[in-house]
Amino acid sequence: MALRSAGSSKVSRGAVHHPLFARCYARASVAAETRMGMAGVRDRLLAGLSGRVIEIGAGNGLNFAHYPRAVSEVVAIEPERLLRQLAVESALRAEVPVDVVPGTAEALPVKSEAFDAVVLSLVLCSVRDVPRALGEVRRVLRPGGTVRFFEHGRGGGRAMTFTQRALDRTVWPLVSGGCHLSREPVAALRAAGFELGPHRRVMMPETGPVLPTSYCVLGTAWRPRR
Repeated sequence: MALRSAGSSKVSRGAVHHPLFARCYARASVAAETRMGMAGVRDRLLAGLSGRVIEIGAGNGLNFAHYPRAVSEVVAIEPERLLRQLAVESALRAEVPVDVVPGTAEALPVKSEAFDAVVLSLVLCSVRDVPRALGEVRRVLRPGGTVRFFEHGRGGGRAMTFTQRALDRTVWPLVSGGCHLSREPVAALRAAGFELGPHRRVMMPETGPVLPTSYCVLGTAWRPRR
């Protein structure tokens, strides 16, 4: 197991506790599996992965049931205590080995270049320091390794982007576990030195009202081999 000590002071200082948000998120995310088509998105996000995978910000573990059997191990990082407990329960039902570990995206408690793939699923919106978190992604991923990402961020016309930025400056991060609406995940991955592969816009929900959270992107990136 390529883990640092999960009980280190660095990890504990970065612990996250949003119990009200965690309960709301757990209920909403389960409903979204069918109502918003998230189960299909998870299948597309994880299809074709193999080897050792680290999932950063695993939430309540809904991705675990979608990992292909070619994956030999998943190390799932989740800082929020209630969501981590739910992720442990999900791991017990998974068809691939999953180890749920406390930690934050900015200080991953794992060894360098230990993983074949990194999964980022609705996590870059809420990390405290995006460049540092992506620096950690690059550190733990082997050269040539894959990043699979499904993230929401800035989108729409002027009115929508104005709304997203206004919410980010006021109430949204407070009521949504530190989430931000107007970040740009593809630009952040490119700035962190990853090679961008195929990626496309996904609206969530695909039909119905367009919300500040609706503008998502699903895609692949790689750590350069050099």
